[in-house]
Amino acid sequence: MTVQECYDAIGGDYDEIMSRLRSEERVKKFAGMFLKEECYNTLVEKLKEQNQEEAFRAAHTLKGVCQNMSFTTLFRSSYEITEALREKDMDKANSLLGQVTEDYEKTIKGVKMLLE
Repeated sequence: MTVQECYDAIGGDYDEIMSRLRSEERVKKFAGMFLKEECYNTLVEKLKEQNQEEAFRAAHTLKGVCQNMSFTTLFRSSYEITEALREKDMDKANSLLGQVTEDYEKTIKGVKMLLE
């Protein structure tokens, strides 16, 4: 799978990431680092614990990483959950977790295929 095919599959912005990182090897390097990022798992854990403050930090981190990597689809859903948590609306945040999870799993799958 090429980097462009990966970005197409996960709903990312290939042109934007290439303008930022300037080489497909760099994109692969940083995409590989995303696989090691724990912010999604922390978000899920802290939502289960009803820890709004820590869930917000995790969601905000996930959003930022996705923005930096031009993972547009996951950025959008992580933005929505971040804003719900910023407003301290745990019910809304919990209702948004399903979409974040779907987008996260799709992104992880695409990145793994890219790196194979």
